[in-house]
Amino acid sequence: MTNSTKTPKDTGSDLSALTAGLLATSPAAVKAWGDMMSEGARFVSARLQEDLETQKAMLNCKSPAELAQVQSKFFLTAFEQYTAEAMKMFEITTGATEEVVKDAKSGHKRSYNDVPV
Repeated sequence: MTNSTKTPKDTGSDLSALTAGLLATSPAAVKAWGDMMSEGARFVSARLQEDLETQKAMLNCKSPAELAQVQSKFFLTAFEQYTAEAMKMFEITTGATEEVVKDAKSGHKRSYNDVPV
């Protein structure tokens, strides 16, 4: 048995398999994907800023009680923000799903009296 020395041909396409799959499904899916990516990037940026602010506050603490208060506030804020972000992502995916289903409907109904018996 011989090994093939052929290399796969480059199709010249800059699209990843995921992007190509999304484009094949519907424009609503592509829009949802973009919305989710931009929202995720916005959220990560905001959370990193919040983390830096908390680190500064922790370094300025003068007592363990003050540190505990800063940490408690940090965790409560993080929990609220992550919960809100999960809801935003859910809304984006729900809206996209509704659009995809709406686009998938043909709008043509068949009447059952035209079916031969």
